[in-house]
Amino acid sequence: METSGRADREVLAWGGAIFALFAVAVALFAFVVAAHADERAGEAGGGVPVTLSEFAISPSMITAPLGGKLIITNNGTVEHNLAIDGTDLKTPMLKAGESATLDLGDLEAGTYTVICGVPGHKEAGMTGMLHLGGSGGSSGGGADPAALRAENDASDARMKKPVDAYVEQLTDGANTKGVGNQPLEPMIRADGTKEFALTASIIDWEVAPGQTVKAWAYNGQVPGPWIKVAVGDRVRVVLDNELPESTAIHFHGIQTPNAMDGVPDVTQPPVKPGEKFTYEFTAKGPAMGMYHSHHHAEHQVPDGLAGVFQIGDPPLPAGTGPIAKQVPIVLNDAGVIGLTLNGKSFPATAPVMAKAGEWVEITYLNEGSQIHPMHLHGLPQLVIGKDGFPVPQPYEVDTVTVAPGERWTVLVHATAEFLGANNGPGVWAFHCHILNHAERADGMFGMVTAFIVTP
Repeated sequence: METSGRADREVLAWGGAIFALFAVAVALFAFVVAAHADERAGEAGGGVPVTLSEFAISPSMITAPLGGKLIITNNGTVEHNLAIDGTDLKTPMLKAGESATLDLGDLEAGTYTVICGVPGHKEAGMTGMLHLGGSGGSSGGGADPAALRAENDASDARMKKPVDAYVEQLTDGANTKGVGNQPLEPMIRADGTKEFALTASIIDWEVAPGQTVKAWAYNGQVPGPWIKVAVGDRVRVVLDNELPESTAIHFHGIQTPNAMDGVPDVTQPPVKPGEKFTYEFTAKGPAMGMYHSHHHAEHQVPDGLAGVFQIGDPPLPAGTGPIAKQVPIVLNDAGVIGLTLNGKSFPATAPVMAKAGEWVEITYLNEGSQIHPMHLHGLPQLVIGKDGFPVPQPYEVDTVTVAPGERWTVLVHATAEFLGANNGPGVWAFHCHILNHAERADGMFGMVTAFIVTP
């Protein structure tokens, strides 16, 4: 996402406090919801039910009595397990639909971290807390109120840490290495063709502070470079495969000749390691598309091989614009990249920033495997395009539901109405509204950022 440099970040130093208040409120809500869920579970008897899915442990705050049991069920589509961090207690790997009982009889009273032990699943959001020592599965009962209050205070402090890290990067600079979705300038050939070089390779990519993964990337960034051309341009894209596996590029949502469709064994042979392949076509549009691998796509795309391909600009409805900035946001939820916005997980996500009165154009591009309802607090989103095509009648929403493969384009008018107190910066939470894509027991993560309106 675009930012406006250090000057804009300095304006936000105190504005982060507003965002922090939001985080504390959400933390308290999550705590109360989890407590009531566990109370109902305890009353059912036979153990506290816990479900696993991609990529969450529910409830995120589990409360069980001393000597109790957890009934673990995998409601996901891939194998998961549940392990209590720092102990030897864990379930076997559970296939989709399978359940197992985890006996907590040997554990002392206290608070523990629970995770999925499958590599990468903890980092993708499968983590939670286990409070052991309540009565009958309830967080109330015979528990000491002072101890519960202290535990809640500790939980609030834990959940505030990622918000503090997010605010710090606005003044001190990025808290992770690498920036994806950067505009790629073409080489202009003698005949006017715009040529773009894309090298596919495996890189170290820092998704969140301290979380570095082996990403499959174009030109060393996730998402790959943002390619934008004009309608009618002659385009050439040269793919250089430095991966250990064959690959190809499909231009999703872009009209190309059949031979340039990029599907191995259908329209071309796979591009083997060490080989190159050149794609050539005339840009038809306007169009808002994506480019991504179409070979071993089940892992190559979520591991990072995807980017934005834009032809021209979408037409603006009457009474809108001019556009101060365009912000493409690539959504992901799987692979080594996990739950991210433009290749980063909160608190490493970049804010969308606008001065009062400006129009911002945002396009959501879903390269993941799940639906993501993208919710912007406060400011309406005016939907103007679907998959690069203008909608017949623009309409306002606060949540845009983006299915895998879809592209939705919206306009946001950042008027002075959305400034903060005393005409200071207005900090508005901006996140996927599948809540376990945005928050876990140790605070916000994943698909969360902020829209910030400055004077």
